[in-house]
Amino acid sequence: MAIGVFGKIPELPGGAPVLSAPLYWMYEWGHAGLTPSRAMADAAKLYFKNPFNPFAQTTFGKSVAAAAEVFERATRRYGKPEWKIASTLVGGERVPVRVSSVWERPFCKLLHFERQFEHAPRRPQPRVLIVAPMSGHYATLLRGTVEAFLPNHDVYITDWADARMVPASDGRFDLDDYIDYLISILHWLGGDCHVIAVCQPAVPVLAAVARMEAENDPYVPHSMTLMGGPIDTRLNPTGVNKLAEQHGIEWFRTHVIARVPFPQPGFMREVYPGFLQLWGFVSMNLDRHLDAHQQLFTNLVKGDGDSVTKHKEFYDEYLAVMDLAAEYYLQTVESVFIRHDLPNGTMTHRGKPVDPAAIRRVALLTIEGENDDISGVGQTEAAHRLCVNLPAEKKAHYLQLNVGHYGVFNGSRFHAEIAPRISDFMLTHNRAPGSAKAAVTEFIKRVKPTQDQPRSKLA
Repeated sequence: MAIGVFGKIPELPGGAPVLSAPLYWMYEWGHAGLTPSRAMADAAKLYFKNPFNPFAQTTFGKSVAAAAEVFERATRRYGKPEWKIASTLVGGERVPVRVSSVWERPFCKLLHFERQFEHAPRRPQPRVLIVAPMSGHYATLLRGTVEAFLPNHDVYITDWADARMVPASDGRFDLDDYIDYLISILHWLGGDCHVIAVCQPAVPVLAAVARMEAENDPYVPHSMTLMGGPIDTRLNPTGVNKLAEQHGIEWFRTHVIARVPFPQPGFMREVYPGFLQLWGFVSMNLDRHLDAHQQLFTNLVKGDGDSVTKHKEFYDEYLAVMDLAAEYYLQTVESVFIRHDLPNGTMTHRGKPVDPAAIRRVALLTIEGENDDISGVGQTEAAHRLCVNLPAEKKAHYLQLNVGHYGVFNGSRFHAEIAPRISDFMLTHNRAPGSAKAAVTEFIKRVKPTQDQPRSKLA
């Protein structure tokens, strides 16, 4: 899930690459042109599934209905999935969960999964900010991650916007803006929180904390957990890392950047289109995806409801992709994957150096997966070598055996082995209630608060 997962791009017959500039418009026209066909497929499915239709119980009728459904699903545009988190278990008691936006900017919303207790739990419930990757899929891809922490934590998550839905009048969004957003969110949270960065955000989270530490910002989090992130992609480079270095930034600018077509709200904004990213995702395991859809057809004909439901749940999430702002995408590819600015000590934010050596207060936990083919083993652990002034008791690293990239933040091993370790680390480094407020009070005595610091929290 590294920044769109650099995969193949579509090719013309004979192997010539398709330039992305007109491709987005062609994609929109093709999608619109298939609308009548999708409507006919829907009608055919309903007709051959109607219990009053004598063909509905025949192999022929079931095959036509199955083919119509597979066609409709293969040609539709998948919207943003729902969170579908209505409750959680806290101390053996089922507690309702209300999802609401508590902080907003054009390219991001901060969602709060508020647990509505009748009686507050006695056990400490550390506040945790999960920074979702802005790399093609929606934040709902981390549904399992959120569910794992809800029983014992007050959970927030960054919900990044689809760039094609953001009007061009709202301005640019690049890596510096991403870091600004993170700092602003940490200010809004007031310091009493822990941060978890899943994959791509590992670099901007480390950069944001480093800049805050350099400024003696009282709103730094208690701890940061970096999971499967590309801190130093020179170590154990994967195919994704090698592809970025081989092509260079101009290749990406020419082949994957396009302007959003009419009538989308982000008309004329430069983006890395979601459908091109999806091509990259699918092309990495094309045979497996073709087999999965062939099996879907077979299961629909057989009436295997459980298998059909599992297929739909997976692909409703997997095929839902969003556009990325071109300036953010290109700057991240060049800085993180080509020039390696952070480990080289040349990364800057708004012209100021990003120096992880400034980090002294924020505990650091890194998590890696043994079989990760996106962020190789050692790339995330490299953060420890950069944070040279962080005491040893504030550092920890964990390598989870027998998991790939997605297993680092989801699945059975994550729930059983990784999430409990992260929770324990956060509890261990959870500062006493009120310590953040005391730090703010001390900070006010030394410097005048800036507009970016919420004055309501300074009281």
